Amino acid sequence: MSGPPSPAPIVPDEADTDADLPLTMAASVVLTGLPRDAKSALEGAGDLVGIEKVTIRLHPIASAPHLTQARFKVSTSQPFSTVVRFLRRKLGLKEHESVFCYVNSVFSPALDEGVGNLWRCFKVGDELVVHYAIHPAFG
Repeated sequence: MSGPPSPAPIVPDEADTDADLPLTMAASVVLTGLPRDAKSALEGAGDLVGIEKVTIRLHPIASAPHLTQARFKVSTSQPFSTVVRFLRRKLGLKEHESVFCYVNSVFSPALDEGVGNLWRCFKVGDELVVHYAIHPAFG
């Protein structure tokens, strides 16, 4: 029959290896593909399953004009520039006038950032709160 199982290989302790040797980029490990569990986890990351439109709540800052209706629905697939264009139209701004938008009064997102992604990451309740000003309000 078969003999006793062979012992597992011994992994050297950190004390046994010289950790001060730097590695070159050529010696580093490069993944050619994601492990199966990571790949399946990343496939669904960021998806807004069943959510086609989200609510945007617009708040004026400082001397910015108030809107009569502050809540609007926007498609999750639209870029943030859609919200800015919509706001400019509602405020009746001229071509040379600016509007500055801040999510939760914290940061100004890139115009090409997806509304769905912003909503998923920074929503308050079920709304993405966007503060706006005619002049730069922060830094």
